[in-house]
Amino acid sequence: MILSLRCEICTAGMVHFLSFFISVSFREAESFKEQGNAYYIKKDYSEAFSYYTKAIDMCPKNASYYGNRAATLMMLSRHREALEDSQQAVRLDDTFMKNADSVLEYEKMAELGFEKHDFRMVVFCMDRALESASACHRFKVLKAECLAMLGRYPEAQSVASDILRMDATNGDALYVRGLCLYYEDCIDKAVQFFVQALRMAPDHEKARLACRNAKALKAKKEDGNKAFKDGNYDAAYELYSEALTIDPNNIKTNAKLFCNRGTVGSKLKKIDQAIEDCTKAVKLDETYIKAYLRRAQCYMDKEEYDEAVRDYEKVYQTEKTKEHKHLLKNAQLELKKSKRKDYYKVLGVDKNATEDEIKKAYRKRALMHHPDRHSSASAEVQKEEEKKFKEVGEAFTVLSDPKKKSRYDSGHDMEDDTGNMGDFDANNIFKAFFGGGGGQGYSFEANQSSGPGNFFFQFG
Repeated sequence: MILSLRCEICTAGMVHFLSFFISVSFREAESFKEQGNAYYIKKDYSEAFSYYTKAIDMCPKNASYYGNRAATLMMLSRHREALEDSQQAVRLDDTFMKNADSVLEYEKMAELGFEKHDFRMVVFCMDRALESASACHRFKVLKAECLAMLGRYPEAQSVASDILRMDATNGDALYVRGLCLYYEDCIDKAVQFFVQALRMAPDHEKARLACRNAKALKAKKEDGNKAFKDGNYDAAYELYSEALTIDPNNIKTNAKLFCNRGTVGSKLKKIDQAIEDCTKAVKLDETYIKAYLRRAQCYMDKEEYDEAVRDYEKVYQTEKTKEHKHLLKNAQLELKKSKRKDYYKVLGVDKNATEDEIKKAYRKRALMHHPDRHSSASAEVQKEEEKKFKEVGEAFTVLSDPKKKSRYDSGHDMEDDTGNMGDFDANNIFKAFFGGGGGQGYSFEANQSSGPGNFFFQFG
């Protein structure tokens, strides 16, 4: 009885001791694992391996420690050892197999997303898969490629660079580096990476296609630029159009090509087409200042000043230079001027018309709209022609006077300037201009009984 009691006490003590020992060992192993995790995050895989090994030595039946060390061994390119640790993790805990099934499912979803060009879905799936297979270069490369397709170049470059630090001969990572440079319009550097990728992996079809596209795009663009400089605008237009068909995914280069073609279009007087091309350019790259400037100038040429002001405001908000400020102020001035009566249009002359051209235009328009010439027309037509006759006289009054013309050209609204316009009388302007007598194949005389402004014309 006493012996039995002693055995029970001894057994209880041993169990307590073992429980305490296991608890201490586990806590120490967890500490080693956490330190290993910290080194893994810092990409110090050798130190991470050392601490994961210490954790395994303390608790050799813990599957997660083997899983972590397997990931580290993969990063150290010790693939056979990584496989052994992975197999041991599965033997100890079958949930690792469930994780593997989950990874395979994410991989299938990513492949389907890539086929549909749903690159965001691919990135999401690869992030989930990498949580369980953090050392898988194939998953990282696919993620990096899709980040590049989404225009997230710094992130894509970072992922590819991490792989190349571990494996400088990785053709997929070299391809992704080149792809980022290619899409950022650094074509020469991109070609270097594509060539290097093909040197490491001669059968890399994506690198081969990207290299061919990059070279073709560069050649077409340069040919277009040369044709433009030589003044061969039709050829330049065609070359830029051909270049735009090479790779629709190259957003930055295509934005420049659209802007270049828009510039050619403006030279060919295809203003609407030029505006459309510039609009396509800014849709591809909303930071592309040159495209906004080109489109704004086209709007100015079409006298669509509201749109021009909007574009110049966008440019000036982005780059506050003296030149951009001047362009904006000029557009704002033209917009203000466009709200007034356009005396140049009234006379049918260009804004740079000479004094003689203005006089000839007045002579023609005044005779065309003089009320007496339309005396037999309906009351409505007579009223309209009288209005035009007065506008012609008003326009000539301003544009024939250097001071008034200068004020008008500077944006001043002459209709508000009662001091300059005074009591305006189109008939007096007409009399003063024609000297009250004949000439130029016609004669006229005032009909005093018919009221002011009524003249009789006899055209030869």
